Amino acid sequence: MTATDSTTDAAAPAPAAPPVPIGRPTLARTFLAMMAREVRVMRKNFLSTFLRVVIQPVLFVFVFAYVLPKISTGGASFAQQGSGPTFATILVPGLIASSIVMQGMMAVIFPLMMELSWQRSITDRALAPVPVPLLAVQKIVAAALQALIGGLLVFPAVLLIHAEGQAPSIHVGNWPLLVLMMVCGSLLSAAGGLLLGTLMDPQKMQVLFALVLLPMTMLGCVYYPWAAMDGVRWLQIVVLANPMVYVSEGLRAALTPQIEHMPFWAYGSVLVLGTLLLGWWATRTFTKRVLT
Repeated sequence: MTATDSTTDAAAPAPAAPPVPIGRPTLARTFLAMMAREVRVMRKNFLSTFLRVVIQPVLFVFVFAYVLPKISTGGASFAQQGSGPTFATILVPGLIASSIVMQGMMAVIFPLMMELSWQRSITDRALAPVPVPLLAVQKIVAAALQALIGGLLVFPAVLLIHAEGQAPSIHVGNWPLLVLMMVCGSLLSAAGGLLLGTLMDPQKMQVLFALVLLPMTMLGCVYYPWAAMDGVRWLQIVVLANPMVYVSEGLRAALTPQIEHMPFWAYGSVLVLGTLLLGWWATRTFTKRVLT
């Protein structure tokens, strides 16, 4: 080997390193990243969320299941008749349904109002590498998760707060039905909240409470089963337009099957089909609102 050959070999460039693969964002990864952000926000605001969710059912249970039995004659339940179920038993499914629906709607309406009005932060979300309709689905799933947690937080309140002898009689004979009702109710309320949030004027939010949320609660079979309205037949038919009725009746069938309730084909079909219909409608209105 000559000196020239040695110099040539020493100056030869080293072989190039193989290119490092760069992770490309996918729809699934982006969706999970947005959901992880929502979970982190929920963890950060857990105390305020907990108080907002439980304060209403705790007050109702305290008044109807503890105070009224204490002050009524002979310690008998104010709402109980003969050997029928205690009012606490009737309240359990209704209050859980009310918390699920209210929490699911508010968890998407109020943040959406801020994002669509003065903050306009929704435009930043729209720049994510996902279609705008999928962004709407992410908002529905995130709000449904909060609604589901809200419903679970109500269980300790309704089971522990009651007067002596007025404990609710809860019997879960069908766990898949309970899970289905909790999940469908959460998704239905979140989809309805997204729809209202994209259709309503942010300056008229007070109308939401006066004309939507309050009537839904009072006429949503929360404090009484739907079958008990036979004496007011016209109202019994009118309240069928209220989605909270079907959530309450579905949870009543799962938690208190001894109390008369709607058949599964009635509340089950409305919850499943209603979730799909509201989800589709809310996705369209959300997409139109963001892109205009």
